[in-house]
Amino acid sequence: MDDMDFPTPDVEIESVTPDELKGRIDADEEVTLLDARMESDYEEWRIDGENVESVNVPYFEFLEDEIDDDVLARIPDDREVTVLCAKGGASEFVAGALKERGYDVNHLEDGMNGWARIYERVEVERYDGAGTLYQYQRPSSGCLGYFVVDDGEAAVIDPLRAFTDRYLNDAEELGVELTYAIDTHIHADHISGVRALDAVGVEGVIPEASVDRGVTYADEMTLAEDGDEFQVGSATIETVYTPGHTSGMTSYLIDDSLLATGDGLFVESVARPDLEEGDDGAPEAAAQLYESLQERVLTLPEDTLIGGAHFSDAAEPAADGTYTAPIGQLVEKMDALTMDEDEFVELILSDMPPRPANYEDIIPTNLGQQEADDEEAFELELGPNNCAASQDSLAGD
Repeated sequence: MDDMDFPTPDVEIESVTPDELKGRIDADEEVTLLDARMESDYEEWRIDGENVESVNVPYFEFLEDEIDDDVLARIPDDREVTVLCAKGGASEFVAGALKERGYDVNHLEDGMNGWARIYERVEVERYDGAGTLYQYQRPSSGCLGYFVVDDGEAAVIDPLRAFTDRYLNDAEELGVELTYAIDTHIHADHISGVRALDAVGVEGVIPEASVDRGVTYADEMTLAEDGDEFQVGSATIETVYTPGHTSGMTSYLIDDSLLATGDGLFVESVARPDLEEGDDGAPEAAAQLYESLQERVLTLPEDTLIGGAHFSDAAEPAADGTYTAPIGQLVEKMDALTMDEDEFVELILSDMPPRPANYEDIIPTNLGQQEADDEEAFELELGPNNCAASQDSLAGD
């Protein structure tokens, strides 16, 4: 859409940065959005929220001098409207056309691409291990990562390639050396940052169990096996093998306080089991996931925090703003965690969302079997993560 050359509006259009828009949404301000992307793009991925009203009218409806009255009738004229598109070009044009007709409008700078560059670091206040633990949050895709800091050292778990510089800058800001970049598994929804960080001197760590999927760079990485430990100052990160989402899925217990579960368990759902072997292999993987949860995760103390690699629109943040929850709370609220194996398998195979966009390119890129430059990598991972087994929350009230 934004590859087109749109004429510059004859009226001045104010822009809103993605961070400013996110701040308004977080402050519970009422926000009205006009999304000018194609309907298919809008249906796949958009900005949502309880205080967000979103209307989809594709940009081509505004290309004629005489805009159809039915189109204009769909756009609120009694409040401020923020127009957005993919990269910011079409939205400025559409906002200009509306402002000339008396609408109170602005447009989102850099569009959904700019929205995808928001990356927030939030302290996990209930973490009671050594040092300080932060959760990285990418609201556009629901990607989560973890940054543990203690005694001059740091480690990042599930880093994103698009934010390689961010981790290094955060380490410098906090006065620590980033010593480890650790992946929980071969991701299907985003391009991993482990190799990019390893290339600049951070020790890259991937699960040994993931190598058999065809990882081409295993000799360059440290391979984490079940029970292996990594020291970050006085904090210990213990490797806990938890297959199911993938055959190599591995969790990391951060100083006996938080289990970074990757895509094994989320605060609102459990992993989908079909991204490695497809529909045919999903039942076996689901049974494996059940075993991992019952024998490796739920056997930990009930006050151990769970922190997944993703959150969905159905997830509720904790009081500290992080998507974390104690095991005991999840067992109490999520029936899937107390079912027998057959019920569990049937449940998680029954309501899986569409697979992540571009997963057939993202997986081989993360395996090192194909290449993508930084811009291509960023474009591949735009959209929702869809790594949970359910479209709605499995955690009841």
